[in-house]
Amino acid sequence: MSLAPFVRIVARGTGRARPLTLPEAQEAMALILQGNAAPEAIGALLMVLRLRGETPEEIAGFTAALRTHVSGKLPAADLDWPSYAAGRSRGAPLFLLAARLVAQAGYRVSMHGWNSHQAASASVREAIAFAGPGVTYTRLEMLSPVAFSLLNLRDTLGLRSCFNTVLRMWNPSQALVSVQGVFHPSYRSLQAQAADLLGQRDLAIIKGGGGEFERHPSKEIAVYGLRDGAHTKDTAGALLHDARRLHEAGKDVDLRGLWHGAVEDAFAIATVTGTAALALFALKAAPTLTDADHMARALWDARHQTESLSA
Repeated sequence: MSLAPFVRIVARGTGRARPLTLPEAQEAMALILQGNAAPEAIGALLMVLRLRGETPEEIAGFTAALRTHVSGKLPAADLDWPSYAAGRSRGAPLFLLAARLVAQAGYRVSMHGWNSHQAASASVREAIAFAGPGVTYTRLEMLSPVAFSLLNLRDTLGLRSCFNTVLRMWNPSQALVSVQGVFHPSYRSLQAQAADLLGQRDLAIIKGGGGEFERHPSKEIAVYGLRDGAHTKDTAGALLHDARRLHEAGKDVDLRGLWHGAVEDAFAIATVTGTAALALFALKAAPTLTDADHMARALWDARHQTESLSA
C-alpha cells in the first residue's frame, strides 16, 4: 500500500479534506517507518498537516506507530525526558542538573534526543556528563536512524513538521511519567490530549526555553498535562523577581562550577531547582507545586552529601 490514500484524505480541498483518524495516522506512519512511502508523498503529508495543524488523533497515531517500530531498546525508567530543542536562542543546558537532582531523589531518568542549530555552549551532548550516573541519554540517530532521517527533513522542506512533536511524545523507555517542553504554547494542550489517547496517565508539559523542559524562574509557568489520567492545568509561581531572558546572549553558565559551588548564580540555581520541582511534581514525589519547590531546593542544598553517600 502507498501513502497516497492518506495524502488524499488530508489534501482533497475545502469541504472534502478531513483529519486522519488515529488508526489511519498509525497506518500511514507505519508505512513511512517501514520505508514503503515515496519521499514526495511523505513531504506532502507532513506539510499539509503543518499548514492545517495536527489533531490529537493524528499525533497519537503517529506516535503509536513509532513506539511499535522501535520498542524494547531502552531499559525501563521512571521518568521520560525528551530533548529536541533547536535554534540559537538556547544557552547552557541547565535542565541536565535538574535531571540530576531528580535522579538523586531515587528516580531513573531516561533522556533521548537530538538538537540542531545550537551554539557550542548549548550542546546537550557535550554537557551530558553533568547529568550524573542516574540519568541515561540516548542519541536519536542510534535509537532509530529512520526517525532521525524524518526529523532532518526540516533541512529539505525548510520547516519543522509534526514529527518533532511525535518524538517528544515517543517515550521509548515506556516510563509511567513523562515531562515535555514545547516552543509554541498551543502544543501543550495538543500533546496532553494525544497522550490521553495513548493511555498515558501522568505527564507535565510547559513552554520551556527553546522548547526544552526548562523552567524560567522569574515567570509564572502554566503546567499542562495529566495526573492519574485526568487533564490538569496548574500554575507554578515565579521563584525570583529578576526580569530577564532565560538565556542571555553571550552569557555562558559554567555547569561544573555551578554544581560544585565554585560559581554563585542565583538565577541559574533557581532554573535548576525550579525545573527539578516540576519533574518531581509530575512524579508525585511531592503533593503540591510548592512542596515540590521546597523538595528540589533541599536536594540542591544536600547534593554533595547525597553523592558522597551513594559513592
